[in-house]
Amino acid sequence: MFPLNIAIFGGSQPKEGEAVYAEAYELGSQLARAGHTVLTGGYIGVMEAVSRGAAEAGGHVIGVTCEEIERWRPVGPNRWVKEEWRTATLFERLQTIITKSDVAIALPGGPGTLTEIALTWNLMIIRSLPPRPLILVGPGWRSVFEQFFEKFDLYTPTSQREYLVFAKDIHVAMQRLHA
Repeated sequence: MFPLNIAIFGGSQPKEGEAVYAEAYELGSQLARAGHTVLTGGYIGVMEAVSRGAAEAGGHVIGVTCEEIERWRPVGPNRWVKEEWRTATLFERLQTIITKSDVAIALPGGPGTLTEIALTWNLMIIRSLPPRPLILVGPGWRSVFEQFFEKFDLYTPTSQREYLVFAKDIHVAMQRLHA
């Protein structure tokens, strides 16, 4: 498999010493060792852990940062970002991360992560974005989407559901990526 730009979506809350942080760190490390570039939102939490794992494994880390976010929460790019792509707005940041990636992997997160998943998924559905793997890691995402499919079955035909790939953990996500 050739080197890919892999977008990582995930929450900003995890901190060093927590299980989600460790999992994100390991994912970044595995992706870098496989020769891939990680593309994150560039800040804290999952973004930091993936960036750190990738950088410490010798990989390339791109952080897509945003003036709007920094006005809302005064934080700069994490220290493992090797290349910063700066945007003015959150919309520009989302567009950049999504369109400049070859694959997207979502770890646990909140509304921002859900937005990234939904936007990537919808852009593929309407063919504005070429199909690409959109791998959702952990039982939480599977549960959320199973409930969504159950409650809104009429609105999500099988052909649209097939864009989502579920992985119980990062090891399965790596298998799905390299399948």
